[in-house]
Amino acid sequence: MKRMVVTGAAGFIGSNFVRYQLEHHPDTHITIFDKLTYAGNLETIKDLDPERHTFVQGDIADAEAVRDVMKESDTVVNFAADSHVDRSLMDGSDFVSTNTRGVHNILEAAREFELERVLHVSTDEVYGSIRDGSFSETDPMGPRNPYSASKAGGELMAMAHFASFGTPVIVTRGSNTYGPWQYPEKVLPLFVTNAIDNESLPLYGDGTNVREWLYVDDHCSGIDHALRNGTPGEIYNVSSGHERQNIVLTNKILDTLGKSADLIKPVGDRQGHDFRYSIDCSKLQDLGWNAETDWDEGVERTIRWYEDNEWWWRKIKSGEFREYYEKQYGNR
Repeated sequence: MKRMVVTGAAGFIGSNFVRYQLEHHPDTHITIFDKLTYAGNLETIKDLDPERHTFVQGDIADAEAVRDVMKESDTVVNFAADSHVDRSLMDGSDFVSTNTRGVHNILEAAREFELERVLHVSTDEVYGSIRDGSFSETDPMGPRNPYSASKAGGELMAMAHFASFGTPVIVTRGSNTYGPWQYPEKVLPLFVTNAIDNESLPLYGDGTNVREWLYVDDHCSGIDHALRNGTPGEIYNVSSGHERQNIVLTNKILDTLGKSADLIKPVGDRQGHDFRYSIDCSKLQDLGWNAETDWDEGVERTIRWYEDNEWWWRKIKSGEFREYYEKQYGNR
């Protein structure tokens, strides 16, 4: 794994994964392949060592561009995705193009060039909602929105490629990830940055929906562990066990920033809002991996990062973001 392509690495988890690789695997050179959509940002990766990474702008939905960037590689890790449920409810077409068709293009190139390993990063949302207990990798998928359905499609393509052609693909399904460099449409950075500016926090419904919160460094180490120790053709859940209601997260943000609960503004619930996500990661733990970051510590660290890095997110929250925000929350 000396010549690794990481797709979608100008975004949140992908950029943190590249940092993890450069820190822990000094012999690896990374080629970042990113379309630079609204959620991709060159400023997110400007701190990376220029001697150890190369940036190529491109779209995984473009099969020829994928072939060109992968032909000299031995490993590919795919983070490239349209990933926001709310946007998929507005228009799911790009999600199908990237999250399903794009995965097919990567797999075809990996087969052609006989890559050593392919890791496809997926999500716990493919399972759907669960009231009690936790999903394991053998449970059936039950996606309930266009985003998670498109991710499930990409997974099925990956597993079919392994069965049909022996493409050495591994799939990871991560739980709700948070940390530095996350685009502020997602709930934690949105609420933190709104609270810093004393703007309202648009909380869906009664705030009792439950998510399992995974700090981004732990997610990256889990993906790397599956990549290097997992078995091709297998799926591995990556999770923390830190389940919290959205209202608990909201109050934690307000308390940490010393802000009033009056900033909470209940809004109409998301269409088909999944009540609870929870996954069992004992399969990956059996390979020697565990999440290390305490929830309170991770959330506080994330909040302080956004406090200290207004230069990054203030530019993002103008322009296209403001138009999206008004469309999403203006009439709820």
